[in-house]
Amino acid sequence: MTARFSRSRLTVGALYAGGFLGPFGGGVVTSMLPELGRDFHVSPGTASLSLTAYMSPFALLMLVSGTLGQRWGPLRTVRVAYLAYALVSVLCVLPGPFAAFLGFRVLQGTANAFTSPLLLASVAAMTPRHRLGRALGLFGALQAAGQTSAPLLGGAAAEFSWRWAFVGVAVVAGVLAAIGLPAGEAADRRERVRLRTAMRPEVLRVGVVALVGWGCLGGLGFLISFRAVDFFGLGAGARGLLLTALGVAGMLTARVAGRAVDFFGARAGLVAGTGTGAVFIALAGMLPSIIALAVMWSLAGVASQLVLVGANTSALSTPEGNRGGAVSVVQAFRFVGAAATPVAFTPIYHATTVGAFLTPAALLLLAGGFSLWRKD
Repeated sequence: MTARFSRSRLTVGALYAGGFLGPFGGGVVTSMLPELGRDFHVSPGTASLSLTAYMSPFALLMLVSGTLGQRWGPLRTVRVAYLAYALVSVLCVLPGPFAAFLGFRVLQGTANAFTSPLLLASVAAMTPRHRLGRALGLFGALQAAGQTSAPLLGGAAAEFSWRWAFVGVAVVAGVLAAIGLPAGEAADRRERVRLRTAMRPEVLRVGVVALVGWGCLGGLGFLISFRAVDFFGLGAGARGLLLTALGVAGMLTARVAGRAVDFFGARAGLVAGTGTGAVFIALAGMLPSIIALAVMWSLAGVASQLVLVGANTSALSTPEGNRGGAVSVVQAFRFVGAAATPVAFTPIYHATTVGAFLTPAALLLLAGGFSLWRKD
């Protein structure tokens, strides 16, 4: 019984720990863009395509991955996805042209699309509804830990060789594949669910808010990195440390955000997160101090957790079934935002630094208003 209990705790821990792999794998290149550009003989702006190459298939496939994973069986799907992710991470280490590296990043994102929504659905399946916000807050804390460690390890690795960061990613994915999901009916059951049951208007509305909310908060690490280099001359290690501020703040406050969502409601969390986040992002682009930049980026991490917990709680609280499919759709929208922001805002940054920060701030305010809209 002791061995069984220990195994159960290990798999539950791995379930939550798996939450960090998406943000970790996607964001590991954020603080090493200048080094990637130098090794592949491209500009840092072009190197930022490595973010989009990962996030685009990751986000787009999550429109269907939650539903497909339920059909194939969550445990089998998650294990195969982790193993594929580990293999492709090793391929990223191999020397070659930038186009090949981008291709491997696409495959990384493809593999990881089949983990995040199934992990969230597993958390919801074993959590009472009145404590769902707190459970998702803990999951969000682990996602924030992934976002925190990604630029830190990426920046530290880039001081020697950025390839070491991908070795670490492969090891983590392999360990999680070996552990799997908590044992139970939900892990092994295959369901004939349909995608259209997750594409309801209320789910799509939450998805749009998640797209803007995450893209214009957690997805702006590349802008923070650019500003840290251009205005304050930070090296790779210091940039990595700076970029961890959002993840550390999110990690420390995610459970508080979950309690707030349980008490005030998911919609209140969305409005509070987008509204305060707009202020923090705008100030991050205007204040002439590296300390102020770090503080605003940290506060943006708090706001992002309100958005994420509010969005996930809304999706997983649906009374009409296929919660896994619903949260998969919302997560797809979220990561579409993260994938689109480097392409959307990098040209604005080169034209006007302040404008590159005010634009996402304005979009956050619009998203907060949109979250209040409902069709009578």
